Amino acid sequence: MRTIIWFIYFWGYLLLALPKMKKAQRLAAAGELDARDAMVEGMVQKWARSLLRLAGVTVEITGLENIPAGPSVFVPNHQSYFDIPVLLAWLDKPHPLVSKQEVKKIPLIRTWMEQLGCVFIDRDNARQSVAALGDAAREITGRGRSFVIFPEGTRSRGDAMGEFKNGGFRAALKAGVPVVPVVIDGTYRAMEANDMWIHPARVRVKVLPAIPTRGMSREESKAIGQRVHDMIAAEKRETRG
Repeated sequence: MRTIIWFIYFWGYLLLALPKMKKAQRLAAAGELDARDAMVEGMVQKWARSLLRLAGVTVEITGLENIPAGPSVFVPNHQSYFDIPVLLAWLDKPHPLVSKQEVKKIPLIRTWMEQLGCVFIDRDNARQSVAALGDAAREITGRGRSFVIFPEGTRSRGDAMGEFKNGGFRAALKAGVPVVPVVIDGTYRAMEANDMWIHPARVRVKVLPAIPTRGMSREESKAIGQRVHDMIAAEKRETRG
């Protein structure tokens, strides 16, 4: 029953928010991007927090003091669909995501993501992926926006982590902004561990110290994916220990 109610609320909220969506589009068309961003971020954060409450997901977040003052790229491990509302709800504010192209096919979600500033990559098209990450880098340098990128590319659906692909770090390296590793622990217990039925879960999130990328050597930039992977893995082991 919880799952059915959750999905009804999920889509019902988006339908009721259509007037706000139209207003966001009008603000963007008029060039009032700061006003659009403030409105969309407030709506998205409220929606994400309400989804977590309804699912019975409680979040303990630490390390917010490690978030740099300027733009950065947040790099979390990826356990579950619930990673996204957790990050939208409990980082310093909702940040645009680098998302897979398939999400653009979902009505309403697509439009809100576009208004939030998300970019979409086609994992089967290397040229398009590079161009999309270039768009993210221009948003970072041009408007001072931070992004969230999942370097595993897909959910692990459990506690294990996959390979962190270096391509996901391209936007941070190109813009010369810090990479901020983020540890997510427990989101898979809310859905993926239960055959996709929603259950209450306790989630821990920890923001680790940022890694500066400006002035990185070629060797350091090639190793950044493994470096962030190892930082997150070490933090998870320490927490469990």
